[in-house]
Amino acid sequence: MILVVFLVAYLLRRRLDSLNLVAGDELWRRWFRQGSAVKAGHEADISRGLVLVIAPALLAALSVYVFALYGWRIAAYPLEVLVLVLLMGTPGWRQSLEPYAEAWRKGDMQAAWHFIQERLPASERGAAASPENMHLSLSKALVVAVFQRFFLIAFWYVVGGIGLAIFVRGLVALSEQWPQAAARPRYLKACEWFNWVPVRLLSVTFGIAGDLSGWLGEARMAVMGITRKTSEILMISANGSLTGYALDPARFSQVHPDEWANFGGRSLSAVRGLLSRSMLVWICVLALLVIADVV
Repeated sequence: MILVVFLVAYLLRRRLDSLNLVAGDELWRRWFRQGSAVKAGHEADISRGLVLVIAPALLAALSVYVFALYGWRIAAYPLEVLVLVLLMGTPGWRQSLEPYAEAWRKGDMQAAWHFIQERLPASERGAAASPENMHLSLSKALVVAVFQRFFLIAFWYVVGGIGLAIFVRGLVALSEQWPQAAARPRYLKACEWFNWVPVRLLSVTFGIAGDLSGWLGEARMAVMGITRKTSEILMISANGSLTGYALDPARFSQVHPDEWANFGGRSLSAVRGLLSRSMLVWICVLALLVIADVV
């Protein structure tokens, strides 16, 4: 049943994303308002944020346990679908990427920057000194966002149930939206621990869903590295798995200078296609695990 629950939630979430509806980030932002006021000198404390994340995670896990205890496990599945729909999703990205690609095609890089600047981490918004840097920053933000809001949740939902999925997604939200900015790096470090296995699985999936020979040449060592950050592994793996220099704008401009105007849209289409195929691989593997009675 775990496959059916996730598949239904995934399809619903994709539909909501296309309509730019139900942003889970906004729910987390409102929930974290309880941490907006802290004592002076305690801005970097993470305990309050962890409590705000652990509480709903435990509540969801306890609810599922109670349903199962009284023989009503099937009644918990609609609840899990609803929670997964709220946890997953990247609403608004499509509405940003389409005008960005069109502005790139027209050569209006200032307009392109305007459409996607809010999608980038604050630390990288100044990296758009050139179209190449702007596009690589956007691509990295897109790949990381999809990993955190789909693949990471899928992995921990299958491994530990809905409670663990809520907790991990809450850590991501804390690293991005916790009112006290001084505590965010500590939450981000905790996220890296939970990212360690799923990001490497996704990296391997990129190779399966894309150019395996290219992946072996570029990403194999990155996956084996212990201290590589999530964003580094994802970008190295995606670059190796994509053909046509989709994530190498400098090389593309040298090889195909007459097609430079189409690079932005082509690159984003290639990245989104790789992510979609990778999710299909994960769903197929999950189906096999269910058939084998492993999960």
